[in-house]
Amino acid sequence: MNTLKTLLLSLVALWLGGCSVFPISSVKPGMTREEVVATMGPPNAVVDLRPGTRLQYSGQPGGQFAFMVDLDAAGRVDGVRQVLTEKDFERITPGKWTEADVLREFGPPALIGRVGSWKGDILTYRWYGMQDMFYWVYLDNGRVVQKAHAGVEERPSMVVDTP
Repeated sequence: MNTLKTLLLSLVALWLGGCSVFPISSVKPGMTREEVVATMGPPNAVVDLRPGTRLQYSGQPGGQFAFMVDLDAAGRVDGVRQVLTEKDFERITPGKWTEADVLREFGPPALIGRVGSWKGDILTYRWYGMQDMFYWVYLDNGRVVQKAHAGVEERPSMVVDTP
């Protein structure tokens, strides 16, 4: 029993430690693009915002975060934010937003899939809102968002037999 308890405590410590090690908190307004990349590493994607640029740091497909580092026209940090939140997802406007809008605002999804009851692609984002969640964005064949909604990410429970 002590071995199991030690193992579980070690896993929790590693998980919590991994959350605090991510260096996004070191990115401050006014930093140059080069300083951001030196701190964070290369971004997953770079998006032209005119007049600035966005560096996307996404934890998808396994993580539940996507940080957007917005640079002004001079290449200095103007803002940093985690966008996989309920408030940010609510900005998606079906019928107006396109796939390009979603990718610009949220970065790459965890999964692009299809189901029999929908004729277009479905972008799936993993995020955390009081529990593990998915956010699904349904695209039509013209790559326009037609609907979007959240759902709970069901994970199998880990059962440990003890003698």
